[in-house]
Amino acid sequence: MNKNLVALAISSVFLTACNNTDTKEIEVIKEVEVIKEVAPTPVTTVKNVILMIGDGMGPQQVGLLEEYARRAPNSTYNNKGNITALSKLANAGQMGLSLNAPHGANGMLVTDSACSATQLATGKAAGSEMIGLDDQGYIVETILEKAKKAGKATGLVSDTRITHATPAAFAAHQPHRSLEAEIAAEMISSGMVDVMLSGGARVFVPADISTDEADRQIMADLGAPTSVYKKSKRKDDRNLIVEAKDQHGYTLAFDKTQMQNSDATKLLGLFANSGMADGIAYKACRAADTCSQPSLKEMTVKALDILAKDEDGFFLMIEGGQIDWAGHANDAGWMLNELLKFDEAVEAVYDWVKDRNDTLVVVTADHETGSFGFSYSRKELPQARTLDGDGMKGADYKPNFNFGALSHLDKLYGQTGTFFDMMNAANSDWDFAAATAQNWMDAVNQYSLYKVDIDQASKIGEREINEYYVADHSYQSAEMVPSFADFKEFYVYADEDHTAKIGRALAADQNVVWGTGTHTAAPVPVYAFGPDGVTRGFSTMQHHVEISQKMMTALGLTYAE
Repeated sequence: MNKNLVALAISSVFLTACNNTDTKEIEVIKEVEVIKEVAPTPVTTVKNVILMIGDGMGPQQVGLLEEYARRAPNSTYNNKGNITALSKLANAGQMGLSLNAPHGANGMLVTDSACSATQLATGKAAGSEMIGLDDQGYIVETILEKAKKAGKATGLVSDTRITHATPAAFAAHQPHRSLEAEIAAEMISSGMVDVMLSGGARVFVPADISTDEADRQIMADLGAPTSVYKKSKRKDDRNLIVEAKDQHGYTLAFDKTQMQNSDATKLLGLFANSGMADGIAYKACRAADTCSQPSLKEMTVKALDILAKDEDGFFLMIEGGQIDWAGHANDAGWMLNELLKFDEAVEAVYDWVKDRNDTLVVVTADHETGSFGFSYSRKELPQARTLDGDGMKGADYKPNFNFGALSHLDKLYGQTGTFFDMMNAANSDWDFAAATAQNWMDAVNQYSLYKVDIDQASKIGEREINEYYVADHSYQSAEMVPSFADFKEFYVYADEDHTAKIGRALAADQNVVWGTGTHTAAPVPVYAFGPDGVTRGFSTMQHHVEISQKMMTALGLTYAE
């Protein structure tokens, strides 16, 4: 019984009693005491916490998803009441916003995934590109590690790589996010994570895996397809997959069938050599029923099935990581498909938790990527139309600008390959100095429902001397880079940024604008679902360190101030 019902019941008792005050006084008092006794104590702690991170999913990205779901003429949500799983969480729970920049003595304005995830994992200020360290470089125990020490089961799920910045920050402690080989070794040996489902096998297999037949046979005997172990990013001969199985008790899975058939309570699933299938590839294989990799939703369901067996509860982090990759690429069609893939996983979590009172679900983003937005323009100005409304007074309806047609939503969804697929088609060796305007035009028009002409295509391939050249830098050691007429300083990934040139070629027809090839400092949405006594505190403007602290408090864990 909630507070309003208690008050109503008390009022009705007194109204009934007022006509018989001499004989009913004692009965009234007794009835009030009974009502007080049955009024439930607010739930302020839970057994389970599920944190879902849409990497790069700022408010603009959420807007793209919601517009598609609600108003695309051929929305895939038309048979679901045009409501996203995110909206279901919002309607039944709480919403807030969260700042995410690096805090502390080394504070900056803009975060990266490693810093942001570390702050979400530890409740402490962190520095850029650090994994599981505070802003001074000290190791900080994460919420996952605290949960494990408290006897709870733990899990990490991602559609990128299990050693990528976001999942790594919950279960490893390294000075830089690029140390994925070291992160892999730490995650396996620590024993802190019961379920790990993702891609990234390349840092688990020996350095010579592509040539050593004995090593390759070991992987084949374990049931791994060659696509999983085709190359290595290690510099030694350690096979962490074998170590995980033989020394640390993990059951292994390398495809969807193996994962779904496993009844293990300790499971390592590595489904790709690097990142898992993108949202557009997933859409295609799902339609043809040919998917060999599990989807983000399927990995989420499996993780929940395993972790829920622990009577003490669990902590689970689920990342939709390729929303960010699409944002970096300035690829709106790919990004929409990634948002849909993520929302599928949110739907699975919502279905699992909707009737429970022992679980907190928090959905947020680490940051926004790309400074994306729909925008109105002066291209293809609308034609005048006659409207029937009596307020028009004989005037035509003729807006001054092109505010964007709803058909864009369907056309973005219908894109059949990412901008990286287009780059591969333009030159499979990525020798873009040799790629012609015709190559670029054919490549873009092969995959996009928006078409470019030869002049637009020629601009995609324009290159220039890198005026920010730095020897030995992971990206700025490139002598030639794509040429940008605007904001060139914010396109930092050398040849990869030809994707943003494609984005610019298509932008005017899509009514889409992009401001950067990196991240922005925009506050990101926070959805909280669970007992009201737990979720109410998320309905505010906060910072990611506070989100972490609130989740720890909900689990009954302590955190360092």
